[in-house]
Order: sequence, then structure tokens, then C-alpha cells
Amino acid sequence: MGRGVRERTHRGRRRARAGCAVLVAALLGVSGCDAGGGSDASGGSSSPKPSPTPTPVWDPSPGSVAAVGDSITRGFDACTVLSDCPEVSWATGDSAKVDSLAVRLLGKKAAARSWNHAVTGARMADLAGQVARAAEHRPELVTVMVGANDACRSSTAAMTPVAEFREQFEDALRALRAKLPKAQVYVSSIPDLKRLWAQGRTSALGKQVWKLGICPSMLGDADAVDAAATSRRARVEQRVADYNEVLASVCEADERCRTDGGAVHDYRFGTGQLSHWDWFHPSVDGQARLAAIAYRAVTAKRD
Repeated sequence: MGRGVRERTHRGRRRARAGCAVLVAALLGVSGCDAGGGSDASGGSSSPKPSPTPTPVWDPSPGSVAAVGDSITRGFDACTVLSDCPEVSWATGDSAKVDSLAVRLLGKKAAARSWNHAVTGARMADLAGQVARAAEHRPELVTVMVGANDACRSSTAAMTPVAEFREQFEDALRALRAKLPKAQVYVSSIPDLKRLWAQGRTSALGKQVWKLGICPSMLGDADAVDAAATSRRARVEQRVADYNEVLASVCEADERCRTDGGAVHDYRFGTGQLSHWDWFHPSVDGQARLAAIAYRAVTAKRD
């Protein structure tokens, strides 16, 4: 083969190899190549950027707390007979013996950044009004403990119907959301009223105080254990269970609401956790137990 022929053959092969390289580059969608396969001709990375981590809906460290509810949140009968004692409230009290939810969350700021709008004797029908007052402070967390008085009526027939209880709770949450769409809500379950009767009836003083009108549907005729009394207490017990189911289901439908998972209802209050004035409401120690339950629920990490 002559020299001219060989040169033309080499040039043809080089052109073929160059054409193949261009074709491969086009197919790969790159303008150059890298031995590591991670960079283009300009040195940039071809790996996709990670998606930003979404901000969690629930903040376990809110900066302010407002409490709504009934006598338990007011510390009723924890310090003196038939009187509120909000300084030992599980939600917003400042007593070192209780270490309230507000103190645990806010520390020294608790006094200025927590508010108690609970009212002794309140029922679910009163919650919307309490929520409206609490919303004026623009709290980041609202605690709710209410429902015992809906079951603690003059008779079982007078207990709040379950459907009405649900409607009232939904109305209260809507009222809150209208003013504070991003506020978090912690909902406590209602304590086991039947257990409180079983514990408190061992106290002669407690039974005398009960006669003044404390939860007559459950505590009336405290020593009676006949069929009628047993049936009456069972109806109250069931109504409390129904109320707790409502609290849980309504709260679950709100992404910024969480409950204690039934922990307060399941807590086995003993005589040490009951008021030594009426043997029904929480004592100072009982308030401390409620604060601990609430703190665990509020700060729990969940998916």
C-alpha cells in the first residue's frame, strides 16, 4: 500500500472515531467527560440536590401557654376547702411543688407568658368563650381539660348528650382556629371518675364534703353498692368514656392538636394524689402528676 493511501486511511479512521465520540456525548447529554463520572466540563456536580427538610407542624417548645377548662385546671380544693388555688395548677401554676407545664416549657418566662382562663364548674358549652378570651394573648399553646362536669350532674339524665358534647368541642376549636390558625392545642382526657369515687369513699370527711354537691351523679349515696347505685355509676363511667372518644377523634382531625392518649384517664390516682378536703379533686401531688403527663405529651417527638 502506498504512503498516500495509508495517510488517507488514517485520516478516515480519526474522523470516524471523532464522529463516534460526538454521538456518544450527544446521547449522554454531556459536553465532556470525567473519570469519576460526577462532574461536567465546567466542574459542577451532576448529582441532584437534596430536598429541604419540611418544618414539623408540631413545635415541642412553644413560647407561651394559655389554659382553659374547669376546676382541675384552677387547682380547686388543692390548698383550702372549696376554693381555687391557681398557683398549683398543673397547666400554669408557679408552685415549685407542682412544676407546671408552663414552668417546664418556659422556665423563668412562665409568669409573663402563661395565662389561666379555666373556670371552676365549667362544662364543654363554656369552652368557646374561654378560648376566645385565651386567644387575646395569642398563645402558641392552648391546654384543654374539660368534660368532667358534663358527666358530674345532678342525675345521669342531666349529663350532656354525647352528640352535643362533640358539637360544642368542634365549635370551640373552630373559634380558636378563626383567631389563631397556627396555635397548638393539647387536650387532656377526662379522669376516671369511678376510680376517684372508689378512692375517696374511704374518707369520712370526703364523703361529708361530697354531700355539698360535688359530682352527685357519681358520688351521691357514696356507700350504696346496690344494683341501682352500681348501674348509675356505670352509666357515668360509660359517658366519660364516650366523651374521651370525642375529644380524641375531634383533636385528631386538627393537625395542630394532640391529646394525652388517654393517660390522665388511665392514671391510677391514689389518696395521696387527691385533695384532703374533698378526696375527689387532685391534691398538689396530683397536680404535679398531671403536669408531668402533659409535658410528656407536648414534648413527645412524633412522625
